[in-house]
Amino acid sequence: MASKKNPTRVGFSAGDPNGIGIETIVRTFEDDRMFEEVTPVLYATANLVEAALELTGTGQKLQWAVVDGAESAKDEQLNVVAIQEEPWPLNWGNISPDAGAFAMKSLDRVVQDLAATKVDVLVTAPIHKEAMRSSNFKFPGHTEYLANVANVDEVLMLLVAGELRVGICTGHIALKEVSSAITPDLICRKARLMHESLLRDFGIPSPRIAILGLNPHASDNGLMGDEEKRVIAPAVKTLEQEGKLVLGPYAADGFFGSGANRNFDGVLAMYHDQGLAPFKAMSFGNGVNFTTGLPVVRTSPDHGTGFDIAGKGIATADSMRAAVFLARDIRTNRQEFRTYGANPLPIQSRTRRDDDRGRH
Repeated sequence: MASKKNPTRVGFSAGDPNGIGIETIVRTFEDDRMFEEVTPVLYATANLVEAALELTGTGQKLQWAVVDGAESAKDEQLNVVAIQEEPWPLNWGNISPDAGAFAMKSLDRVVQDLAATKVDVLVTAPIHKEAMRSSNFKFPGHTEYLANVANVDEVLMLLVAGELRVGICTGHIALKEVSSAITPDLICRKARLMHESLLRDFGIPSPRIAILGLNPHASDNGLMGDEEKRVIAPAVKTLEQEGKLVLGPYAADGFFGSGANRNFDGVLAMYHDQGLAPFKAMSFGNGVNFTTGLPVVRTSPDHGTGFDIAGKGIATADSMRAAVFLARDIRTNRQEFRTYGANPLPIQSRTRRDDDRGRH
């Protein structure tokens, strides 16, 4: 684990400044024990932090300071990198292009510093998709944006709450497009990403993965659609032939209610709400959105901008705190995975081996 001697430097994007993101970040660090293993760097403005401190009543408890850049961040305080000179005009709960542009500016800055290793991991506060689109943000969400920046072809949205891990096959697309979008190849690619992440990011040596069906009751042997037989089952067979512990397709309606999810390390759902609806019902307020397949670590709380409660000082920090801990733990697991995967007995050079053979 990281320690006070070598804390993980966490970069926070501000999210929508009219939402609850910065309030939850301030609440996360009002307990100074958080600084024992984390050095936070928030990309926002000083007046937004001051407003959050007033909302939460933590102004006298939380140590914070504006710094020139992430490289100047100090331990045991909330470090704020100002992304603009002028203060943000507070307008809680309002959807606006300006707020979307502010969120995009914050995200761009922290991602640049993440790429330059000035911060170790990224935790993104919630954005409002309508506000982002109106400010020329061309992606459905953080996941697709980060995949584009990292120049990777495939990522997986993985929702995490303790031992519950749910991945989404098709992500942010309309429900009517799901059937034509899922293919055996897509399912295999997403399942392989999940398998690799469970190994590398969560330290599970032999991951068990469940694949959900698409139709009610997993089609009841073809009575309600044929995607299970035509698309999903062949993907499961391919993955089994690769030596992976993958089973399915399972009927999604009773899978979580019966507790079947507890028999698996990860669950792959076919579409967004099929996975997120049961996940949030079981873990809302404590869940984390983790993007697998990236060369960097990115997490986010599992809630939105909270416009209905923004500015009221009642937002809770449980999910944001969980996102911080998960980002820290995954970074540590990746470091350990690289260490375990290294060759403990380097092969001597050919010249040295040949010389040794000549002596006998």
